[in-house]
Amino acid sequence: MSDSKKLVVNLSETLNNEFNKALKEDSKKRSQFIREAIILYIEEKKIAKEMELMRKGYMEMGNINLEFAEMGFASDIRELKEYEAKLPECDWSHDNDSEKRRYILC
Repeated sequence: MSDSKKLVVNLSETLNNEFNKALKEDSKKRSQFIREAIILYIEEKKIAKEMELMRKGYMEMGNINLEFAEMGFASDIRELKEYEAKLPECDWSHDNDSEKRRYILC
């Protein structure tokens, strides 16, 4: 590793003990353990950032979708009112002896 850099880290006694315990459990060298921990940390940060961007996107799209749904609902209500306004016209008889036609909303 000619491109490698040396890293000096200060740890508290408690953290150092936990670190040594983890090294024994994983049977790894310090540099390998730290390298993997740094890679894992960076990957987790990237994932967290992407998740936050997705959350924001879903929130924005949720508001937009709600506006579209409300516009569609308003249009449906308007059409229903127009339809109901025309219903009485269907009750008129065409002649004096004929039965009234009825259109019922189901």
